[in-house]
Amino acid sequence: MDTSSHRRDLAIWAYAFGYFACYAPYSALTKALSSGWLQGMTRGISGFELLPATTLASLVGMFVFLTVKGWWRYAHRRTVFGLSVPSPGRWTFLSGLCSGAIIGTTTLAYTFDGTSIVFMMLLMRGGVLVIAPIVDAVSQRRVQWPSWVALGLSLGAVAVATGPGADWRLSLAAGLDLAVYLLAYFFRLRAMSRQAKSDDPAVSIRYFVEEQMVATPAIVFTLAVLALVGEGSVMTDIRQGFTDFFVRGRMLEEVSIGLLSQGTGIFGGLILLDHRENAFTVPVNRASSILAGVLATAVLSVWLGERGVDARELMGALLVMIAMGVLSIPTLTQARRARAAAGSPTPPVSGQGQG
Repeated sequence: MDTSSHRRDLAIWAYAFGYFACYAPYSALTKALSSGWLQGMTRGISGFELLPATTLASLVGMFVFLTVKGWWRYAHRRTVFGLSVPSPGRWTFLSGLCSGAIIGTTTLAYTFDGTSIVFMMLLMRGGVLVIAPIVDAVSQRRVQWPSWVALGLSLGAVAVATGPGADWRLSLAAGLDLAVYLLAYFFRLRAMSRQAKSDDPAVSIRYFVEEQMVATPAIVFTLAVLALVGEGSVMTDIRQGFTDFFVRGRMLEEVSIGLLSQGTGIFGGLILLDHRENAFTVPVNRASSILAGVLATAVLSVWLGERGVDARELMGALLVMIAMGVLSIPTLTQARRARAAAGSPTPPVSGQGQG
């Protein structure tokens, strides 16, 4: 394994730390703001009210990141009115729409009354773990036995967290949010497997840029249209999200949520675009977010006196972590064999001595 390939294989762990570092404050702040737990708040800000400000902040964060990195040059180009501009392909456009749906549903997931951060994470992360080997199978990638073992562990984690006696309050809105989240992840992972799982880093960066330039703008556009329609409680909340941003007195927190959300999108996307199979990259991604969720819940418990992580949720999180470890076995074993082979001395050619 050459030095550049080794660095690229190790980069996923740096991305995982970045994902964790963004996700913990993002989920904790979203829960606290939507529940009205912060000092001076007389009411919580609903998830749909939060979306306009947070997605606008995410849009700015996306543009700044891609500009600072100089990654716009990787995107395909199209001439518009004599100007060459970055343009997504068909698959990256669809994947960007799915990514946008994931961003929106993730923010909403932590705003539903009576549903804990860790419980929603178990459903969302466990669901994506189940999807990973299915996508590999559909993409005609060989699904090894650890994937099926991890599938059972993931389902067991959900069963433990939602079993008899558990607090499994899940409103219809939360259930729909979860369904959209998982469906979007299925199509996104499928598109990545088809177009971006390559040993050429430029291919992955191109996909990342084209997906990012669609995801957040698509959410902002959709929210703006819904705000203009303004019929019903949901659309009214979205309109208030745009119009009351400067009078709610929580500008710093809302902008922070948006920037942290974009951070999770950046680091999470780079993890999933790693050239290795979904059965490796998805566990790395999910492990980071579950650890972040447990930390966020613990911080809210100590800081604001809210309910901490209960035994069922800890057990469910532990099972998911074990599933992640099991899923990682084939790739880790292969990497160890490759390092051993690379370090083995080359046998001397017949008739020649060793210097």
